[in-house]
Amino acid sequence: MFEPRLPWILLLAAIPLSSHGQTTAQELAAVREELGELRRDYEARIAALEIRLETLLSAEAAPSPPQPRAAPRVSPVAAVNAYNPEIGLILDAEWREFSRNGADENIPGFPAGEEAGIGAEGLSLGESELNLYANIDTRFYGGTTLAFVDEDGESGVEIEEAYIETLALPAGLSLKAGRMFSPIGYLNIQHAHTDDFEDRPLPYRALLNNRYADDGVQLRWLAPTPLFLEVGAQVLRGEGFPASGAANGGKGAWTTFAHVGGDVGFSHSWQAGLSRLSGEVEQRETAGAVFTGETKVDIVDFVWKWAPNGNPTVRSFKLQAEYLRRNESGLLREGNVVGNLDVDQGGWYLQGIYQFRPQWRIGARYSTLRADDPGLLFENTVYDPGESRPRHVSAMVDWSSSEFGRLRLQYNRDSTSGDTDNQWLLQYIFSVGAHGAHRF
Repeated sequence: MFEPRLPWILLLAAIPLSSHGQTTAQELAAVREELGELRRDYEARIAALEIRLETLLSAEAAPSPPQPRAAPRVSPVAAVNAYNPEIGLILDAEWREFSRNGADENIPGFPAGEEAGIGAEGLSLGESELNLYANIDTRFYGGTTLAFVDEDGESGVEIEEAYIETLALPAGLSLKAGRMFSPIGYLNIQHAHTDDFEDRPLPYRALLNNRYADDGVQLRWLAPTPLFLEVGAQVLRGEGFPASGAANGGKGAWTTFAHVGGDVGFSHSWQAGLSRLSGEVEQRETAGAVFTGETKVDIVDFVWKWAPNGNPTVRSFKLQAEYLRRNESGLLREGNVVGNLDVDQGGWYLQGIYQFRPQWRIGARYSTLRADDPGLLFENTVYDPGESRPRHVSAMVDWSSSEFGRLRLQYNRDSTSGDTDNQWLLQYIFSVGAHGAHRF
């Protein structure tokens, strides 16, 4: 603190003490000595305060050991308590009715995975999930998602995601390791309960088995620029469809991805991306066909969002589109057919979601597929599209009771296998417990 007497001492020192001719040399020396003591005391106290300030600033900047509280986290998921993990339960149930009995889930020309179908008629359990997330310490974050499934009348539990992620790497870098949804495309990394429709669009169903998930390591870089820019790559085990067999010593697949986005004024924002998935396939069996070779999937995605003055709570609109292209080359064995195959397959979807009131939304989606003719040798195999031109049109309306509850009614006009199927779907999604923030 400043010494309150100092200004007065300096002022008195500036007054000529010999103005009345009474000041002696001894008195002048005494005053100067007193002034010097005060100045030295003042400077010592200032120096002590500066040392304390530097010590406090150094302690604040240095990394501290874990404390019994949530550590800061650079992640899309909200901060959590360090002692108790963030626990959330997603309850998802559905009712479906089809106009064509026993709707065919196979799409001609597109060998698909086990989860590519639209599900069975009647009441069923959807993708209910149990999520556990927490900061491990100041350097690592961990998360696990357990999915409750009901297949062929039997219930079970599957590990959808289980990973750790770094929090404190320099230069905008982050590492993630474990089982994870790959950030290729736009829709792939989302959990099903965050989708705007009950089912995934045709390209995701046919080419990625609804989503691509695998075990591996991911490196991501977030650029320190005003414009959002992230690039990254993954090395993966190669078990998830369309890869298979964990080839190359358990390093059978890899991905690269890049996303860029920004704002246009106060009410508009956008994001675009390019991604590639490459994988080796060993003895992948689909509908009686066994394929061994390579698979590559390229994805282009784009999203545009509008909300008045950036506030989406009352009204908003989202336009979303993706194009997927898959090339598969290798040896196919199906029945008496054995031969080398090289075929291109692709598809795209376009959807729009309009929130016209705080709790109400409507949406429409169109998706389609295209496959090359694989040649006469592969006629009538799973790679032969024949005259089929798969198309899928959806319309939905949903009502949210709160941020944690949603009811949805959806209609599909499905023409994936030639005959048209009219499908009605009713879905509820409730979230119990912690509820992490959604991605852009």
